[in-house]
Amino acid sequence: MNTTDHQAYIDGVLNRERRLVSKTITLIESSLGSHQELARKIIDSLLPHTGKAIRLGITGVPGVGKSTFIESLGMALVKDGHRVAVLAVDPSSPVTGGSILGDKTRMERLAQEERAFIRPSPSGGSLGGVAHRTREAMLVCEAAGYDVILVETVGIGQSEVAVRSMVDFFLVLLQPGAGDELQGIKKGALELADALVVNKADGGNLAAAKRTQGEHTQALGLLRPQSQHWKPVVLAVSSLENRGIDEVWGTILEHSAVLGASGERAGRRREQARAWMWSLVEEGLRRAFRSAPSVAGLVDDLEREVESLRTTPAAAARVLLEAFKNS
Repeated sequence: MNTTDHQAYIDGVLNRERRLVSKTITLIESSLGSHQELARKIIDSLLPHTGKAIRLGITGVPGVGKSTFIESLGMALVKDGHRVAVLAVDPSSPVTGGSILGDKTRMERLAQEERAFIRPSPSGGSLGGVAHRTREAMLVCEAAGYDVILVETVGIGQSEVAVRSMVDFFLVLLQPGAGDELQGIKKGALELADALVVNKADGGNLAAAKRTQGEHTQALGLLRPQSQHWKPVVLAVSSLENRGIDEVWGTILEHSAVLGASGERAGRRREQARAWMWSLVEEGLRRAFRSAPSVAGLVDDLEREVESLRTTPAAAARVLLEAFKNS
């Protein structure tokens, strides 16, 4: 296929050809200018075919069982006739490790399903860049007829805020009885949640899971709900035994119906689109700023002056901004 033929990509996505869906997302992830221009044409053409899926964000600390939970939920949805896409937000680095490719092998059953699509995000890069690519990958999957999009964060950090800004329903997975009431999750992550789900509620963990469920129900009662029409709930599931998965999906459907009827979901998506536009503007300005010759020639000297306390960060920033303005 001619890589400059954007119509071939568009037709392939709309015809639900998994290979073309994957190749289109690869284009989106590319840093080559020609690929980015081609990706923009494709996304613009696909946009009228997007927006009909339920967008679900899932986060949780490492070891909480995200992959097992996602596979259990995904398999239940596929069995029920849904088409499921799993995407990841993974701004990995030499410090935090590699990409999420291991999760694709851990979701082996789901990866083999014809009605499922699993796409790890690329390793490396800034959170903003990875989130940008994930948003566009989500649109491609919606245009390809996937009616449930699962966006997973890798670990806990700023990535939950990025994921919350692109989904309809945000789910936080918890460990049973991890000791710390918030289990290493910032209070802010709980405030973003539409539901908390205690995973591994089976065997010897069952009693601890029920305690954790009760503790977090009380903790949520102290927080102000993000939505006027939805009060977050705390559920307990066993992903290994497929218990409680139907209740989680029922909660997601109820949330979708409530926020859909009130108009809040449509309003939230409008706000997300507006915020996305401005984040792209900021990303473009930052890139233009750093690449301007008038700025690049000053950066090293000014950084050294700031580090050695010969000038203040504010004064150095003014010099750089003035140089950019006059370039």
